[in-house]
Amino acid sequence: MRVRYVSLAVVALLMLASLFFLGTKGFNYALDFTGGTATEIEFAQPVDVEQVRQQLEAAGYAGAVVQTFGAGNDIVIRLQPQEPGAEGEGTQREYSGAAILAAAQPEGNPGKVLRSDFVGPQIGNELALNGVYAAIFVVLGFLAYIWARFELKFAIAAILTTLVDLLVVCGWFALSQHEFDLTVLAGILSVMGFSINDTIVVFDRVRENFRTLKLEPREILNKSVNQTLSRTIITSFVAFLTILALYLYGGQSLKGMAESQMIGIVFGTLSSIFVACPLLLLMGVTKQDLMPRAKDDLEAELARRP
Repeated sequence: MRVRYVSLAVVALLMLASLFFLGTKGFNYALDFTGGTATEIEFAQPVDVEQVRQQLEAAGYAGAVVQTFGAGNDIVIRLQPQEPGAEGEGTQREYSGAAILAAAQPEGNPGKVLRSDFVGPQIGNELALNGVYAAIFVVLGFLAYIWARFELKFAIAAILTTLVDLLVVCGWFALSQHEFDLTVLAGILSVMGFSINDTIVVFDRVRENFRTLKLEPREILNKSVNQTLSRTIITSFVAFLTILALYLYGGQSLKGMAESQMIGIVFGTLSSIFVACPLLLLMGVTKQDLMPRAKDDLEAELARRP
């Protein structure tokens, strides 16, 4: 609690920086949200990504995004949505996996199409809207659960702490311009769950200490954080190692999700230590905020007395 003003000031700066990058750069939305075609091709030999991109440009596939997918001979080609009015049968054949393979295949290096997926712009917009609904639902569910379990001040502090973690992760993806797809969204939602779980552990100890110790709120909060510190760090470290393995060996398709989870675990751990309880202290938490039933029983007992 001694460094609470410093930690809250740092968090405020991180939130402002995240909002700045979100407002100026925005997300680099993947085809899941923008729509378009994604084709995975495996060649007999490793290929030059830049050469494949130039071949696609020459064949009329403007703005193609070409990335390796694991090994150097396995690539993914992402093409932006087709122009309105270009939905005829011929255009669909042009964007098929076979047509993209014919345009991208280097001479003397045959390849085969492993998968070819098309996402229409309307479906992309629907997925984006559903993602927003999912985030709102999670936030409201957390608020209701913690309010029922701890009282309103604790619910507000927990939600604000979780939103800090969420905003920092989103700010990182806006700054780095890494692709933002459905797997990243799933990672962010899991970050919210991890953060709220870590905060609830600290708040449980706060409630126990308020009921058993006769100390000032600042001392209670400080002691609660210290008592749960080793558990918080060990749990977060083990979870981070698991996600790091997923990031290194899970392949390109899971890299975005693992990246969001690693950042979320780090900041979720720090926020449960340096943000959650300082926010409670600023809101003036007292023992009565944790024992509403005892307070109601006392008032009822006093009302019954003559």
